[in-house]
Amino acid sequence: MENEHAAAAFAALGQPTRLALIQNLQSAGPEGLAAGDIAEALGVPPSTLSFHLRALEDAGLITPQRQGRQVLYASEPAALAALVGFLGGTTAPITAPRAMRVLFLCTRNSARSIMAEAILNRIGAGRFRAYSAGSEPAPDGPMPEVLAQLQALGHDVAPLRSKSWEEFTSTDAPRFDFVIALCDTLEGQRCPDFGDTITSAAWPLPDPAKFSGAGAERATLLNELYAALRRRLDIFISLPFTTLDRMALQARVEALGNPMAGARA
Repeated sequence: MENEHAAAAFAALGQPTRLALIQNLQSAGPEGLAAGDIAEALGVPPSTLSFHLRALEDAGLITPQRQGRQVLYASEPAALAALVGFLGGTTAPITAPRAMRVLFLCTRNSARSIMAEAILNRIGAGRFRAYSAGSEPAPDGPMPEVLAQLQALGHDVAPLRSKSWEEFTSTDAPRFDFVIALCDTLEGQRCPDFGDTITSAAWPLPDPAKFSGAGAERATLLNELYAALRRRLDIFISLPFTTLDRMALQARVEALGNPMAGARA
């Protein structure tokens, strides 16, 4: 597999624009560059740049990260160093360690999907990259009590915001491996088309915006919701992704939508 990964990486680099692109990203450092800045520096149209970015990303040589409303691209120094080591005859492994990307959807992107994004980004750091969005994003942003709960549990809440799923349907948006809907009832809502190759599932959970009762009772309900998501995601990140075919993986991810999913591995 090392030779196959190396061949794929060299093939991705075997084009002048991509070599220049990598050089620009190397110079930019870990902060990366926006697609518009890269296109301007290289003098290529956005549609052409998108094609080259996708090829380098698939080869594990660059990584996109969303910052606010922008997608920034950064090079993967470890992957590039491994290529140099391969040419020098060292035993450095040639891998494409792209984190699996997961998009969580709910209606307002203010509680359930926000929680899931925060939880997975912490427990799956390095292996998974979580995002969230909504069909009707809350104009006031995530629920303050949800942010307070997450912050009290040690999560970084600074990047969390309510946003439309339309941000993730453009050509330069991250490519997702999993799309998971957390709505209690979809009621005819139309989900965006993220492609046939994506594993999708529904994990129905109650909407915290509909929780009633005093402060202490609401806090208890939010804690239970957080615990339910944490149980499912603990199982999710433990799935044998490399040994399951697509249909089997789809079934395992869908099964986590069962309320009793947290009781079994």
